[in-house]
Amino acid sequence: MKFGYFTLSDNHYEDNPRTANELIADILDEAVYAEEVGLHSAWIGEHHFSTLGVLSCPDLVLAQVAARTRCLRLAPAVTVLPLHHPIRVAESWASLDLLSGGRVDFAAGRGYDRREYGPFRVSFEDNQAIFGEGLEVVRRLWASEGQVSHHGRFHSFDEVSITPKPVQRPIPTYVASFSAPSVALAGRLGCGLVVAPFAAAMTFGGLRAVAERYGDEAARHGNRPFGLKCSYFIHFADNKAGEDAARARQIRYYKECVIPAFPSDPETTPASYRYFIEIVDRLHKVRPEDLTENSVLIGSPQRIIEVLKKVEAAGFGEVILYFNVGLKPHAQVKDEMARFAAEVAPAFR
Repeated sequence: MKFGYFTLSDNHYEDNPRTANELIADILDEAVYAEEVGLHSAWIGEHHFSTLGVLSCPDLVLAQVAARTRCLRLAPAVTVLPLHHPIRVAESWASLDLLSGGRVDFAAGRGYDRREYGPFRVSFEDNQAIFGEGLEVVRRLWASEGQVSHHGRFHSFDEVSITPKPVQRPIPTYVASFSAPSVALAGRLGCGLVVAPFAAAMTFGGLRAVAERYGDEAARHGNRPFGLKCSYFIHFADNKAGEDAARARQIRYYKECVIPAFPSDPETTPASYRYFIEIVDRLHKVRPEDLTENSVLIGSPQRIIEVLKKVEAAGFGEVILYFNVGLKPHAQVKDEMARFAAEVAPAFR
């Protein structure tokens, strides 16, 4: 099993002295450091005008990372595809694939924060259909040697051929999934899947269950499962005081960043997001003891290894690790990245 660095650039905290620009500089340094300590990949999220994250252009940050690394895989976590024209997405990520020597893993989703949609004049209610159509267009533009025409519900164009072409043919593509429709889309298109363990537990019953569902969906469309990845928050803790501090940091992230961003109003939440209402309700009530292996890795290296062995047994080939969550200091983030590489990763070689 492989491991990567992951961040959503959370920075919306009360009395927070760290600016957005400072956090983005830290993220760039951490992503480059990921290769230095031997991690496989860097996954950087996209957020706009958001109460959760402050990094809006992961492709530009990853271009900087590409210039300063040699082997690290480069991925958005994720491109919020409905907010962009698929031609432009195909061009941008094909360009990064070329500049990086074929190191892009492309991941796309539809996001969850309605406020990100309004200024772009994109329908939040229709975003599931917009996402599906856009992803098909992006992959056709990458794969085609000639010109592509498309006339769909949301996009229409004639005789387009993008340049440059990606080095990888095709670029490995993953669908980020909190829900059954996204799992079905990944299976139908022959894409890989990126899931959050807490969502998998609530929606499907656990990581093994979502892996089986994904395999069934792929087989139903004559595809082989392409690949499974999942994300985890991670905090090293060697004693009770350290563990208590880690749990408090994680709960603060949920309360101040996640709850304001997730759909939660039954009257305004589209049907495809109704499951978020239960998620938000649980997060409002979350206690330190509720933070289990379904969402967070907390504790000693041996404890973290035990949980990740279960993830590996469920069929997941890569775990992307959210080290810098909850205002964790930059120096501590890098220390925990190095510690993971030295004390946990060797158990999976």
